Amino acid sequence: MISRNILILLSILVLLTQTGCQALKPKKVSAKDFPPDPRERVKKNVEEGRGFRLMGGSNSGTNYEFASSNPLWRATLDTLDFMPLVSANYSGGIVITDWYSENDSPNEAVKISVRFLTNEIRSDALDINVFLKKCTQNLTNCSISKNNNDLVADLNLNILKKATKYRNDAIEKNKKENPYIIGDKD
Repeated sequence: MISRNILILLSILVLLTQTGCQALKPKKVSAKDFPPDPRERVKKNVEEGRGFRLMGGSNSGTNYEFASSNPLWRATLDTLDFMPLVSANYSGGIVITDWYSENDSPNEAVKISVRFLTNEIRSDALDINVFLKKCTQNLTNCSISKNNNDLVADLNLNILKKATKYRNDAIEKNKKENPYIIGDKD
């Protein structure tokens, strides 16, 4: 006697194999319906919604990238590489440096925090704060001021320039490695 669960399983298996037979029949296709140039075939398939992309597909939903592939993140770390970091949290989107002072001016120190508002390379992508600490000669009395606007603007411009260069280099590298991809993912 066959148990009830095995009988149900066999019934489902039979139904699945019977309904899937239509998909196994090959369609008749003419070669003249497809362009001979691979780029044109890729373009036609993308326009018709066939196939899939492993990288650079739809921009909907959350986009998880490695920190090393995010040009804005890399440019920020490269710009601030002379300063010791207190925190660099990619998932939280923030970089905070420690207080930094030059050897010739120990009474002045600077601390920078960079918060990422978006991964896109644009002028409002970063929230940069610069803190300047000035102390008396004996380092007993210190005052802290926030946001030297010239330094914030210089940092923002420098980071955006580097990020743009990194993104363009990645696009060029991708074009050389995958000449059949149309456009870039940005």
